[in-house]
Amino acid sequence: MDHGEKQITIIDENGNEQLCEVLFTFDSDEFEKSYVLYFPVGAEEDDNEEIEIHASAFIPGEDGEDGELQPIESDEEWELIEEMLNTFLDEEEEE
Repeated sequence: MDHGEKQITIIDENGNEQLCEVLFTFDSDEFEKSYVLYFPVGAEEDDNEEIEIHASAFIPGEDGEDGELQPIESDEEWELIEEMLNTFLDEEEEE
């Protein structure tokens, strides 16, 4: 996956494909990984007007096109992702 992608297709554990909108991507020198935050296209807001956002680490493909999504492995990674998401959302509110 290229850092410029706007949509990605996720395949769940049952083999179902889900088109997702990329919220943003970032790289971490600390964990030496890239991360992508995304949500399903057409997702409905819950009662609090929020959409469930998913996060995965990703490894770019050799051809620069498709990559492989990886699960987040540690609490430290989740803390980094949460911090980056909060910063992103704060910046969006300011605009």
